[in-house]
Amino acid sequence: MSDTPDDGMIISGHATDQGTLRSYVTGFAASIILTLIAYLFVVHHWLSRRGLIALVAGLALAQFLTQALFFLHLGREAKPRWKLAVFIFMVGVVCILVFGSLWIMSNLNYRMTPDQIRSYLKNQDGI
Repeated sequence: MSDTPDDGMIISGHATDQGTLRSYVTGFAASIILTLIAYLFVVHHWLSRRGLIALVAGLALAQFLTQALFFLHLGREAKPRWKLAVFIFMVGVVCILVFGSLWIMSNLNYRMTPDQIRSYLKNQDGI
């Protein structure tokens, strides 16, 4: 075993952060199952609105963890600090974008006058 990386799975006696076919298939199957569960609950209305939102949010978190563990291989490398730091920064940026966009849209909706709402609805096709 050499200290230079090659296309193999072992470097200096330590496993690299590459996944195996089994881990990829397991992650793919888990992702499909989580997606199908969310789809079936939403299409068939098996829960109340609040329960459905909580279930979909929980399944989204499970899907996020599945993707991070099986496909991004977080936590499997010898020195995960840099990869984890970049990942946390990325999550922060995504949260800022999502919640900032929701805040802006909510604020714009709140500040629309009734005349602007009527004009907007009149200009929409089919309304």
